[in-house]
Amino acid sequence: MPHHKHHERLETLKQKILAHPELSEEEKSNAIKHIEEWYLEDQADKEFWKMVKQKLLDISAKIEPLLAEVGLI
Repeated sequence: MPHHKHHERLETLKQKILAHPELSEEEKSNAIKHIEEWYLEDQADKEFWKMVKQKLLDISAKIEPLLAEVGLI
């Protein structure tokens, strides 16, 4: 899923949680906190794999088909 779509879904989810009348303020706060943590973890994970991909490509362009096979390209 493209980054912007993922971000949009998380933002929409945050808005829906904040607007939900049956959730307490504490429940809303806890839910938003977790969503933001997941978003940051997702971004860190993307940066890690981007670095791994680049380092492997720096070793040899012949690795590119392998990266494609596992979905990194």
